[in-house]
Amino acid sequence: MRARRAYRSVVNGSTVRVLALRWGFRFVFGLPKPVKRLMAGPPIRVDGQTLDPDLQLLGRIAALLESSDGGTLDQSVLAEQRRQADFAAEVAAEPGLDDIETRDLQFPGAIGPLPARLYVPPSAPVSSAMLVYFHGGGFVLGSVASTDPLCRLLAAQSGVRVLSVEYRLAPEHPYPAALDDAIAAYLWARAHAAELGAHPELIAVGGDSAGGNLALVVAHEQEPHGRPALVLALYPVTDAERRGGSRETFGSGFGLTFDYLQQLERLYLPDGVPSEDTRGAILRASDLSDMPPVYIATAGFDPLRDDGEELVDRLRADGVPIVARRFPGLVHGYAGFTAISAAARDATLDAASALRAALALVESRRAARR
Repeated sequence: MRARRAYRSVVNGSTVRVLALRWGFRFVFGLPKPVKRLMAGPPIRVDGQTLDPDLQLLGRIAALLESSDGGTLDQSVLAEQRRQADFAAEVAAEPGLDDIETRDLQFPGAIGPLPARLYVPPSAPVSSAMLVYFHGGGFVLGSVASTDPLCRLLAAQSGVRVLSVEYRLAPEHPYPAALDDAIAAYLWARAHAAELGAHPELIAVGGDSAGGNLALVVAHEQEPHGRPALVLALYPVTDAERRGGSRETFGSGFGLTFDYLQQLERLYLPDGVPSEDTRGAILRASDLSDMPPVYIATAGFDPLRDDGEELVDRLRADGVPIVARRFPGLVHGYAGFTAISAAARDATLDAASALRAALALVESRRAARR
């Protein structure tokens, strides 16, 4: 009984902290634009782009709150960093998405059961479309909990079911564990589509950052008759061990740093990309011509900007239908900042609109064949 009271106290204390921080952020970012501009400092312009002032202010606040070891991925503090990632997502969650029905599930990962969460928007019964979503976090951080606000927003704005799945994380489970689990999740979703309220031909895959990488590779690995209807990739990582370009131009001062990115890549690919297995770096694939239609969004102030845009060039050269967006004022991970940045929200809604339109087109063509 004493343990139960202590647990309840911890939960209640955590809830109060979340609500207090959420209120504080909404107050600050709800201030008049001139006040926020004064707090953020002079505009930051790099490579012909101007950083979104809300994200500039967020970066300034984060710099004040960041601990001295916040950029180091030490195994001894990794559990705490994962907990903080889930907590940060809860603090930054958008209001008004409680009407999304959710159901916690398990799916058979490559070596055992793993968590998943199904999101069903009110409009979903008229559609049999579904997005299988892989969270970001550099293959080291992230979970169903950390991506919950984003999946709610995507489901609400697209009218499409979203199945968010977890996968094993590095360094405990290095490459190809995450990819094996992602492939297993997609195949399970296709096999159980009817139970999930979807049709196998109307399943898309998507993800942000590391999850965007997984979505792209999952699609590339499927046989033509089993490929997803669409790939939705937000600021994906498409290669490893790269230097120069956007990785150095935006490698410090904009959230994700070049040094931190290198740490993530070493944990996921401790021996680098295997020469006989380039699935860890989709940009190195010899042929991408059989890919389904792809939506790729990049952020102007993202070290991974060139990763995504070089893949766009490859896909176009191989004749793959593609919609490519660059949001010049945004930073890596912008889809997690929709509650504080109108520009980040607009960019995320663009992805939701593309998802809705693409799957509606596939569904109409399928209906015409019947």
